[in-house]
Amino acid sequence: MTEIDTLAEQLRTFAAERDWEQFHTPKNLAMALAGEAGELLAEFQWLTPAESIVIMEDQEAGQRVRTEIADVLLYVIRLADVLGVDLIRSAHEKLDGNARRYDVDSYRGTARKAPPLG
Repeated sequence: MTEIDTLAEQLRTFAAERDWEQFHTPKNLAMALAGEAGELLAEFQWLTPAESIVIMEDQEAGQRVRTEIADVLLYVIRLADVLGVDLIRSAHEKLDGNARRYDVDSYRGTARKAPPLG
């Protein structure tokens, strides 16, 4: 059992103990995930790029960022579990696809987007 599997089981149990499965629909979980991502973004709002790089050096701000990242991760895991998505497999497939789409020779040092998939 992986750490992600363990977290998924803990989240399943947490929801079941509270009779929250009824609320954990894919739509609701996706919306909650977006909300938590927004809260993470709010921690960086108005920071300069340089300030954002060192945010974790500030004890209070760093703790808020860790908490919001954890919220995002937990909602991703719960959503994937409800939908039956293998997160590790999906992540590997996406990374492999990105490696093909953004070949090293063409994209080294540039932030330009790859052409749309055809």
